[in-house]
Amino acid sequence: METQALGWWGVPLAIAAGTLRGSAPFLFVSLGECLTEKSGKINLGLEGTLLTGAMSAYAISYLTGSPWLGVITAGVAGMILGVIHGWLSQQPRVNDVAVGIAMIIFGSGIAFFLGKPFIQPAAPALPALPFGTWSNLPQVQSALQISPLFLIGVAIAPLMQWFFRSTRWGLYIRAVGDSPDAAKAMGISIFKVRMLCIIAGSFLAGIGGAYLSLYYPGSWNERISGGQGLMAVALVIFARWQPMQCLYASLLFGGAQAIGPALQSVGIDSYYYLFNASPYILTLLIMILTCSPKRTLNGAPGALGQ
Repeated sequence: METQALGWWGVPLAIAAGTLRGSAPFLFVSLGECLTEKSGKINLGLEGTLLTGAMSAYAISYLTGSPWLGVITAGVAGMILGVIHGWLSQQPRVNDVAVGIAMIIFGSGIAFFLGKPFIQPAAPALPALPFGTWSNLPQVQSALQISPLFLIGVAIAPLMQWFFRSTRWGLYIRAVGDSPDAAKAMGISIFKVRMLCIIAGSFLAGIGGAYLSLYYPGSWNERISGGQGLMAVALVIFARWQPMQCLYASLLFGGAQAIGPALQSVGIDSYYYLFNASPYILTLLIMILTCSPKRTLNGAPGALGQ
């Protein structure tokens, strides 16, 4: 975006635009991880799911000319990885973290192997909704080009919050995540509930991958995710396992990601790489401040990781 014409006013505008564009992958993956962890399981493999979703969406969009078909395919690809993760992680003497690391390697490997022929071709991108037509400034119009996928993600957050608090299925998930023995005594199938949550969470992560390859940055390569799948796990802890707080935290991470490019757009190149590392620094600070063994995490499911 041409922000130099606005001078320093272009910096907050560029950060706002970057927040709206860059926060969607964090949002989808964090909501998926929030749903999974509410049932008591941890899915570190969402980084691999994000990459597989990005690759499959881009490939299907290129081959069929339909980006929305690519989005659906990305969700289905995420669900397939979710089935594998859900089954493996619920076997006896199997650790969630170990399965998650294996799924990162597996998902990334599948995406890199199948996605090589699609690095160069240009696939049709997702359309954007123009919310800036009221302004005569092209910079404002460009900043307010918003993807429908971002709006869908924003709508899912309050719906998921309501689902957990006000529905019977939400109660089942919270019961399984907090006390599997009590849920089992109520006749709830622990395996089925956790499997469904992992599959649905992986579906959302796959959609996040589709956003990366079909909208922002809108291309496919092997480094497109930049570790956003793993950062989303820290984001869920920061959000205290609350979907609405996942939304706010995703906007924060998206804004941190936009600081470097926004400063570069007005000619500030010093410390460019340091500003670009803002999301990773933020993740480290969150882990240091929230993961002390002497501190109880508010909102954490009682049987998380068991």
